Amino acid sequence: MKVAIYNQNGKKSEESISLPKEIFDVKMNPDLVHQVAVAQMANRRRIIAKTKNRSEVSGSGRKPWRQKGTGRARHGSIRSPIWRHGGVTFGPQTDVVFKKDISKKMRRKALSMVLASKAKNEHLIVLDSLELEKPKTNLMVEILAKLPAKGSRLVILPKKDETIIKAGRNISKTKVELVQNLNVLELLSFNYLIITKDSIKALKETFFKEE
Repeated sequence: MKVAIYNQNGKKSEESISLPKEIFDVKMNPDLVHQVAVAQMANRRRIIAKTKNRSEVSGSGRKPWRQKGTGRARHGSIRSPIWRHGGVTFGPQTDVVFKKDISKKMRRKALSMVLASKAKNEHLIVLDSLELEKPKTNLMVEILAKLPAKGSRLVILPKKDETIIKAGRNISKTKVELVQNLNVLELLSFNYLIITKDSIKALKETFFKEE
């Protein structure tokens, strides 16, 4: 598959680039993509809800009153869940594990499927290069405005560039990410993928290098 190459001014170059078949020519399997996306969401989940059970709440362990002869119901502890300020039964705990294991092969296959889908739907924009002299948000906004990407955008860099990262971090519906951190969940979260020629090479070397 061949796609056009754009420069930073939004002009389409006369030359085009052939996308690697092993990455961008893969048949979509929605079930696999969904499985990987759900696993990645589960692995990102932070457990913050926590309730105290009867062993954790404050209160004496002494029996409130004797078992028989008072006319009242029998109780063994004021920390019982049926008492006010007692422990919570079956409440959320921090020891719950939501993590899901997905094999490397499945993750890479799903990643290539989403990348191929971006290319086929013309939501993949390839730049010859991306460079900024200063970490100015306005400069990054001008570049993105000239590209045919009207919507949320994920910009992929081949290596860390603080100038571009700082320039793009405050732009609405736009995220700048490194190739090595690319995953299915982020690709699905943005409409357009903006990538440089060097990033395509880095993508192939990072995820799809023959072992």
